[in-house]
Amino acid sequence: MTDFVQSARHTTEALRDLFEATPLQRNDHLSARYGAEIWLKREDLTPVRSYKLRGAFNAMRKMRAARPDLGHFVCASAGNHAQGMAYACRHFGVRGTIFMPVTTPQQKIDKTRTFGGAAIEIVLTGDYFDQTLAASQAYCRDQGAHFLSPFDDPDVIEGQASVAVEVLDQLGRAPDLVILPVGGGGLASGVTRYLRAAAPGTAFRFVEPAGGASLRAALEAGAPVTLPRINSFVDGAAVARLGTHTFDALKWADPAQVLLAPEDRICITMLEMLNVEGIVLEPAGALSVDVLPVLADEIRGKTVVCVTSGGNFDFERLPEVKERAQRYSGLKKYFILRMPQRPGALREFLNMLGPQDDITRFEYLKKSARNFGSVLIGIETKQAGQFALLAERMNEAGFAYRDITGDEALAEFLI
Repeated sequence: MTDFVQSARHTTEALRDLFEATPLQRNDHLSARYGAEIWLKREDLTPVRSYKLRGAFNAMRKMRAARPDLGHFVCASAGNHAQGMAYACRHFGVRGTIFMPVTTPQQKIDKTRTFGGAAIEIVLTGDYFDQTLAASQAYCRDQGAHFLSPFDDPDVIEGQASVAVEVLDQLGRAPDLVILPVGGGGLASGVTRYLRAAAPGTAFRFVEPAGGASLRAALEAGAPVTLPRINSFVDGAAVARLGTHTFDALKWADPAQVLLAPEDRICITMLEMLNVEGIVLEPAGALSVDVLPVLADEIRGKTVVCVTSGGNFDFERLPEVKERAQRYSGLKKYFILRMPQRPGALREFLNMLGPQDDITRFEYLKKSARNFGSVLIGIETKQAGQFALLAERMNEAGFAYRDITGDEALAEFLI
């Protein structure tokens, strides 16, 4: 452990060639809400707007020291790892080949190209990441290049530990609790390995998206397991299988220390951080803040560090984020309503709505029935309790309806 601590400090010093330490900021809004000292480690403010640059830089630095002749690195990524590697390739003046799925948004492709410049080549292949990964690894073997893993690499893990080095230096003392987002486990592995040696009194909580809980699954099984299905909304942390090296670094953890964040609830946190604090976070970057309400009793009076791991958010996704947040909060619902085909039926239904209810979607799904027509209706309100009143009125009037807000299959096709 002592060797790791020293090595992580050396890595942190070397990183200063790329960027200054990211801010550790006390958040007054969150601190007042929870009666605690809430500090945000702003990894969303690195040059590539995520912590991934740290691991990519360290792995590349160490490989070049061991093999000075090595000048070609390869990775597969649709997001932050690609941008971190591109930046590092340009810094070291080495060649980088970055494989990305064909479905990668153009904004992410353009940002990766901007960071890497002439040092990198982007190859678009595969509709799904597994296909992209297989193609990149085959190419890497053919070219004799070095494959740069996004998380499952000891040097990448050591690079991510620099986050913990900076936290202790900036805070001037050990925090009571550090909350870490988890995808493949690289950040959590590096930070916990460093702090367990340098600040053994610090406790940890890990946060995974509910649709990608690979750490909890691995801890419960005693080994990494492949999740049969993941929800890709939290794209920076939706990983189907924890890494081998990262599991070795985290296998001491209790599954109870791993908290799951529902994807729609994360959207509420993202909007609050944007609207109240002016902080732009991607879904994975909001994970550590999202679980604060769950930990409210535990953290009162304590010093808590939340690592906001990334801010690469495409604002074209903002309507989806708002929609998810409203549905989770109970402020927006979708119904399939059987509308009687008689004069005055629509007016009768509209009179059931309250003064703060707003129809955001109205579409006939079936118009051929003589007596009834099926209508898809979306309603937005200011108070979640309004929907209970609406349901009561529809039941009294004999309107048949079905709430499909939480039906993923129907929502995917209709909403």
